[in-house]
Amino acid sequence: MAFSTTVSQKQRIRRKAPRGFLKRVFKRQKPHLRLETSGDLLVHLNCLLFLHRLAEESRTNACENKSGIIKKDHVLAAAKYNEYISLEINSDLW
Repeated sequence: MAFSTTVSQKQRIRRKAPRGFLKRVFKRQKPHLRLETSGDLLVHLNCLLFLHRLAEESRTNACENKSGIIKKDHVLAAAKYNEYISLEINSDLW
């Protein structure tokens, strides 16, 4: 029997973003910070986009080194490259 790609109306879709956890962390770290209701979702999305870009760069570095496995060195090189790019973009904006 094949699995259906659609979700039935009776099934409850789980929330992907851990909203309670994010709000609790924000309150502990910055109690004076006031966020909009969907501010935590934007932070979560930003984190996911960063991880996606880091994974793509790491995979590119692994392929350039003719490695089938993404290693710690590939991720560190990608993180340094992403930091350099973000610093360059920020300096251009100012």
